[in-house]
Amino acid sequence: VQLVESGGGLVQAGGSLRLSCEASGRTFSGLSMGWFRQAPGKEREFVATIRWSGALTYYADSVKGRFTISRDNAKNTVYLQMNSLKPEDTAVYYCAADRFVYNRNWPPTNFNSWGQGTQVTVSS
Repeated sequence: VQLVESGGGLVQAGGSLRLSCEASGRTFSGLSMGWFRQAPGKEREFVATIRWSGALTYYADSVKGRFTISRDNAKNTVYLQMNSLKPEDTAVYYCAADRFVYNRNWPPTNFNSWGQGTQVTVSS
């Protein structure tokens, strides 16, 4: 599956952004999707994931209560709504697709398709 992120940008602390990730190729509606981020000099870290059905979501503690992951299977798109942004949220954000279709494991741990990333910068 091919993934293209959009929606990144520069925002002041306390502001909001919504990232989008449009998928093409494999059956999007059967794939759990995730968002990850990588800050300069740091390893890539998990942010959030949503099950292929949309019924389950899971978040990193650092974003819980501030970020919301959602999906629209009719549009082959997954979203990340980011509110109350902090300077430490500054990173390149990547979306990713689960390796397995209709994966019963939760949360998924094997993402094998990645987008090119979109930069999010939060100023203090």
